[in-house]
Amino acid sequence: MTNDRSTRQLARRGVPSRGAFKPPRRLGGLLAGLGLAMILGCSDDGLGKRYAVSGTVTYKEKPVEQGTITFEPVDDKGRIAAGTITNGRYSLTTLQADDGALPGKYRVTVVSKDFDAALASDPAARNAEDPQKRSHAANRVAKSLVPARYQLADTSGLTADVEPRSNTFNFTLID
Repeated sequence: MTNDRSTRQLARRGVPSRGAFKPPRRLGGLLAGLGLAMILGCSDDGLGKRYAVSGTVTYKEKPVEQGTITFEPVDDKGRIAAGTITNGRYSLTTLQADDGALPGKYRVTVVSKDFDAALASDPAARNAEDPQKRSHAANRVAKSLVPARYQLADTSGLTADVEPRSNTFNFTLID
């Protein structure tokens, strides 16, 4: 039970009674503004601006039907970007789907293998229950659909210089 006299004395001194605190109206607006700034500020992932990178990959004058293309940065400041090749076309991803690549110089690799035939022909791949083991077994026997030298950045000979704009790189693979 509260004492009415003490409550009145506190009120005269400017101290509100328990449960009577009311924040200033501006405080609500300030908190809402800070919350919005935090949400918008958190959308920056800290990697820097990325630029669209897409193009084609052909081998023997035909589109590479399936595979992976990887852009490996030449310097330590960069970050790997990769994309899936489908019917000869690709677009790169660094962090989020199709977000492109950071500007800079890259060494490029292309891997294209016939995994379906590998899974059908290798009993270890067919019978493995663990998907990783199945994939590893299939990869061991999968037939490469492009020359093996394109699988390594040191031997592919493919390069790209991503500029701060939309970029298109078309690669023609040869034997």
